[in-house]
Amino acid sequence: MKRLSALLIAGVLGAALLHLPLAAASTPTLSPTNSSEIAASYDDLTAQFYKKVDPQVVLNSVHATLQAYLKHEHLKGSIPTFHAAKLASANVHAIELSVEDAQHIAGKKISHRDMTYAAIAGIMNSVHDRWTVFLSPKDYAELNQGLDGSDFGGTGIVIQEDPVTKYIAVSNVVPNAPADKAGIEQDDLIIAIDGVSTKGWSIDRASAHLRGKEGTRVTVTIERDGKKLAPITLTRAKIHQISVFSKMLPGNIGYVALSVFGKDTASELTTALDRLQQRGARAYIMDLRNNGGGYLEAAVGVSSKFITSGPIVSVESRASNITTLEANDTAIPPAPLVVLVNRFTASASEITSGAIQDSGVGTIIGEKTFGKGVVQTIYPLGDGSAVKITTARYLTPLNRNINHRGIIPDIIVPENKKPLIGDPSRDAQLARAIQVINEKLATLNAPAPLAAGQASGSHF
Repeated sequence: MKRLSALLIAGVLGAALLHLPLAAASTPTLSPTNSSEIAASYDDLTAQFYKKVDPQVVLNSVHATLQAYLKHEHLKGSIPTFHAAKLASANVHAIELSVEDAQHIAGKKISHRDMTYAAIAGIMNSVHDRWTVFLSPKDYAELNQGLDGSDFGGTGIVIQEDPVTKYIAVSNVVPNAPADKAGIEQDDLIIAIDGVSTKGWSIDRASAHLRGKEGTRVTVTIERDGKKLAPITLTRAKIHQISVFSKMLPGNIGYVALSVFGKDTASELTTALDRLQQRGARAYIMDLRNNGGGYLEAAVGVSSKFITSGPIVSVESRASNITTLEANDTAIPPAPLVVLVNRFTASASEITSGAIQDSGVGTIIGEKTFGKGVVQTIYPLGDGSAVKITTARYLTPLNRNINHRGIIPDIIVPENKKPLIGDPSRDAQLARAIQVINEKLATLNAPAPLAAGQASGSHF
């Protein structure tokens, strides 16, 4: 009787049921959590997606997704289809009924939670936007970890294999971590760990020996500039995974590589640039290759380190409301700048690249970028899951829409085969960036031309 009343209410609200298996009348109603997550997902999509959403298409997508889920699980049975109503609450109720009917067919083989997740995925799939998706609790946690980094016990040494010596090389050191405090530097070679030679070791093997429980110790033997140093014992501490890696290239060119635009990226970049400035950096190369993006706020923060004032990006919502975000007055002193990009440079990386290109403060070198000119907003749900919805598109400071178009570099340099990113001798794009930087520095250091009629030499 309770189910019958629900159907009558739905009819009054305008949701016409085309067919309903009689057996479904005894199906238990969804839990409050499942119902609220379905309602929130529907409301978020229809209200926030950057284009108008057709409710009928949403209901059709949910139906198709649930039906496909049943088929995938080798379950036979049909669930009813619905006509969309004018009221959102009626459409949400129709989705709930679809989930209940699918659950009746599935019985105990599929949990109510998984069936609800399938329905929410169907809601998101309805707009056929690759960036608008449902995130399970695991997916959402992994996304956050990828953007914000994780914590682990270790020494704070970022390592890579040295192709020449076959030892483990220090490619970077986490600021203020045990290795940094002990004086270990980038480009050092770790020739032994706890007295065992690292020659021929894989990165995974070396990492397993360097990481460990906080408070435990590990001893490393360093070779620097061809000289073996005394063994250094490090006490492992909690290390936060960083997103900004920096080093000084020959000629006092500061190099910073950003792996992602996370919540700490802008502050990490500030620390890296401060250190490079203290070491006498005269110019900078920012490497955004293979950086798939991250937070919009991080893109503004990173761009603001090089752009003194003015717009960074404009965000246009569904209602054509445009919000312009400007530089936040944190720029370092002007210096020659090159930004490296490739086909995997996307989203927030393209916001930063576009802002630097449009403002004229730097030169973009590499390959055409990915072309993701839309912005997503994440809406957490009650059980640790979430929905990620495209809510706006963005424009560069010169009002360029780069969606599906990408950013064309000022200087196009194809990636060489099997590059060793960050090593000028095996990274053609970086080598070209260094050349451009040196040309800019030479121009800046050239003596000013004499005015007409002015002679050189001393005047008396």
